[in-house]
Amino acid sequence: MEKFNNVSIIKKANTYFDGKVTSRTVIFEDGTKKTLGIMLPGEYEFSTDLKEEMEILAGNLEYKLQDEDWHIIEGSGVFYVPANQTFQLKIQSVVDYCCSYIAE
Repeated sequence: MEKFNNVSIIKKANTYFDGKVTSRTVIFEDGTKKTLGIMLPGEYEFSTDLKEEMEILAGNLEYKLQDEDWHIIEGSGVFYVPANQTFQLKIQSVVDYCCSYIAE
């Protein structure tokens, strides 16, 4: 999906790691949420409440899910993070991403 129609956007940014990771929350008519954001080069660890689909729109990174090896995305790609887990990121260049929260 290249664009979202009929959505609400929370104006205040979600800011992490001293502003090196930021996003905006998009709320759809059915109540589902996504975030659109940017990550600057660095190493980060995040935790999830819900299952997440991390769609990388542009950039280079490595990601590591719990109990797995490191994976590489160059340019674009998708990975999924299970609910109630942590994951690690090594960002090599500015990453443009869309995170979808998946209720199970």
